Amino acid sequence: MSLSINTNASAMIAVQTLNATQSALSSAENTISTGLKVSSAADNAAAYGIAAQMQGNVSGQSAVNDGLSFAAQTVSSTSTAVNQIISVLNSVQNAVTTLGNNQGSPAALDQIGTQITGLLQQIDTIARNATFNGVNLISGSTADGLGITSNNLSYITGLQGDQTTVTGFNAAIASYMGGASIAGAPSVSSSSSFFQTGVAGTSLTDALGLTSGGTAGVNPTSNVFEANGTLNAGSSTGSSSGSNTVSSMIAQVQAAIKAMTFVTSSLGANTNVIKNMTTYGSTISDNLTNGIGALTDADMSAASAKLTSLQTKQSLAIKSLTIANSQSQNILSLFQ
Repeated sequence: MSLSINTNASAMIAVQTLNATQSALSSAENTISTGLKVSSAADNAAAYGIAAQMQGNVSGQSAVNDGLSFAAQTVSSTSTAVNQIISVLNSVQNAVTTLGNNQGSPAALDQIGTQITGLLQQIDTIARNATFNGVNLISGSTADGLGITSNNLSYITGLQGDQTTVTGFNAAIASYMGGASIAGAPSVSSSSSFFQTGVAGTSLTDALGLTSGGTAGVNPTSNVFEANGTLNAGSSTGSSSGSNTVSSMIAQVQAAIKAMTFVTSSLGANTNVIKNMTTYGSTISDNLTNGIGALTDADMSAASAKLTSLQTKQSLAIKSLTIANSQSQNILSLFQ
């Protein structure tokens, strides 16, 4: 090989090798700093495209999971309220039963009637306040001025937009109290002359047949059992009293309690559905995230070994270029 001061082939090869090593070293450093073997389409167009689509699904599933959490909180809030209402209804039954022991005392009947009305006010207050982010499943009205915007709960259960709706219970309760079935339960008997059918869309106590003529957002001021120191006879007969009337009144409250227990059963079923979908949604999110990682995450042990190797090659390439560049200086010795 001839010596030339115009062309230094060794230096050119050394430069090419150094540039290639430097490019690979930059890529290795990027892999280590990001933890990704595919951080852009330039690294692997197919893997990057698939990962981008899967990342979109992860974001979508995250929104689904958030919706399921909201639904779970709404159902839980309603369930808590219904359980409290059942507790108050038990007190109502106790008070209504006491009416039978005080039929000879109008003053005592009126005092008990006032107590019953107060309990019914508690029921409607609890029902109105069982609102979560504008959704109330038992109030029966969106015109109470208390921020209730919907009586139905709708939520997405999957990435493809599958939707589930929990219909508000107020109308179903009123239908049950009118003799229809609810949640697969046998219909309540309304043959009694006293029995009060429910009216949907005003208040929960109206739907349960415990008050009448209620206004959305306003507590009741009377009850269907007693007024002005006398027992109410009901809508289909004149005045009456005695054990038959009290028995019918107790049956009214028991039917109301039964209607609310059917609501708890439905809420329990919806809770299980939401819980299962939440677990499934979390699993889907994990699987998608793992899939993205398999496509794009770097093997850090391999990346570390590669970086060390490239750093060594870089040092050798620089040394080789230094030696190649010194060849032109060696030509001077020929002319000394």
